[in-house]
Amino acid sequence: MSHALTIRLTPALDRWLSRLSAQTGLPKGKLVRDQLERMRAATTKRSFLWLAGSIEASPTLSGRRGFARK
Repeated sequence: MSHALTIRLTPALDRWLSRLSAQTGLPKGKLVRDQLERMRAATTKRSFLWLAGSIEASPTLSGRRGFARK
């Protein structure tokens, strides 16, 4: 690893992470890195559809032919 990050955990979160590490046999750092990677993958694949309905325009906007000549 080329970079280190220090974070402060609440006692409850530290206990949970310690138990999970003991159960899985994986180091705490690997568990945290894996979750960060999952989070990154989920946010980069975010669809543009979350914007649907956020723009107000004419109800016939999608039915228009644009600048087509008649």
